[in-house]
Amino acid sequence: MEKTNHDFLEEETVQEVARTFKALSDPTRIKILYLLTQEECSVGHIAQCLNMTQSAVSHQLSFLKNLRLVKSRRQGQSYFYTYDDEHVIGILKEVINHTLHN
Repeated sequence: MEKTNHDFLEEETVQEVARTFKALSDPTRIKILYLLTQEECSVGHIAQCLNMTQSAVSHQLSFLKNLRLVKSRRQGQSYFYTYDDEHVIGILKEVINHTLHN
């Protein structure tokens, strides 16, 4: 088979896919994303639910926000987060379901 018979992804696309899977490979980020599928949360609420410091949660949220996997809105002095990518959340839920049914 010749090389011209294949479709290839642009390098930028490959790198973005790898960054997304990197985000989903971290247990803390999985917990945060899963929590955000259930409700909009403040940094403090996420920290309390996951027994983490607000600083650690903020660091993870920044990582997820840079990948456009979460978004925030400001209310007074607090920020509230929700997930921002239905496709990635769908993948996360599928993997969770796969894991639970094995």
